[in-house]
Amino acid sequence: MSARKTGKKRGKTGAKAARKTPAKAKTGQARATPKAKRPKPQAFPFTAIVGQEEMKLSLLLNIVDPRIGGVLVMGHRGTGKSTTVRALAEVLPMIERISADPYNRSPEQYVAEIKASGKRAPAADSLQTEQVPVPVVDLPLGATEDRVCGTIDIEKALSSGIKAFEPGLLAQANRGFLYIDEVNLLDDHLVDVLLDVAASGRNVVEREGISIRHAARFVLVGSGNPEEGELRPQLLDRFGLYARIVTINDLDARVDIVRRRRAFDDDPAAFFKRWTRAQNKLQRDLGAAAERLPGVQLPDAILSDIARLCMNLDIDGHRGELTITRAATAFAALQGDSEVGREHVRSIVGLALRHRLRKDPLETIDPGEKIDRELARVFGEDPDTA
Repeated sequence: MSARKTGKKRGKTGAKAARKTPAKAKTGQARATPKAKRPKPQAFPFTAIVGQEEMKLSLLLNIVDPRIGGVLVMGHRGTGKSTTVRALAEVLPMIERISADPYNRSPEQYVAEIKASGKRAPAADSLQTEQVPVPVVDLPLGATEDRVCGTIDIEKALSSGIKAFEPGLLAQANRGFLYIDEVNLLDDHLVDVLLDVAASGRNVVEREGISIRHAARFVLVGSGNPEEGELRPQLLDRFGLYARIVTINDLDARVDIVRRRRAFDDDPAAFFKRWTRAQNKLQRDLGAAAERLPGVQLPDAILSDIARLCMNLDIDGHRGELTITRAATAFAALQGDSEVGREHVRSIVGLALRHRLRKDPLETIDPGEKIDRELARVFGEDPDTA
């Protein structure tokens, strides 16, 4: 990154601040980044989407706690999977990053990377920053590995003979969401790349004499139709939650879907204006839930029940327990509760375990029903009445 500082000095506004050379802030002084205006909405409003509660809840939980591990949305064609994911961008919070940084790094992340390279790093509170929306990046099926991971900047190489790195989609998605439509059709070599980056949180590119390492921590969101193929087990296990989407068969809901879509297509600005209050409320609720999250308690009794459930269902590994605890805690925070209870676990357990059950071709019970019945036994309830 260039040593010259660009953008606005934290906590100052106006021409006077722009003319002065930024000085280091006093030790312990809080950074104050000027608030940026959110871009005009372009996607269908998230709060206007009818039904598909599993998908919406899964996405919202990952906003409250990105450590949950992302969402896999599988279901019929034309059920609003892509529309819902892209609508997510309008309710995501703003984040602070280094001004014009192609890697979307926070000041702390930038300083840590400079120190790791052995160079002298500036103080985090002396850096120029800006506020931008949390990125939601689309990964097209036809994307090459160079486009995803980054490659040599050909323009600079030809014009000045300098070997420079051109960041890819993984850099753009850092601290945000990476969305893959038709994820079950993704090329195997890109699946391998995503598995490596998702495990390490870093993207490593070494080619043509250039060695680049940069942070690439993102929430992975995939969607697809199971009739078009299954996911590789390694990638399937990386998704924290699995939302199953079906065509809505309620007459009033179907009419409402068509009515809202037609109104949006005819006048997007007017339609979005009608939903502005609901959008703003959801954004405030998500921000409050994220702040409340660290204080939510998980009782040992509930944790024991979760572990026992995963053992009884023969879940491989320990990602099942981790995902349930994180999702249940995030759900409690979203509900405004200070402690995780059985009702929170019951609300998200199917999302966390449905794709982790061992497949038995002779099994006739629906995976969701199997999980619910076993959960009722663990909680000491009657499976037929729970």
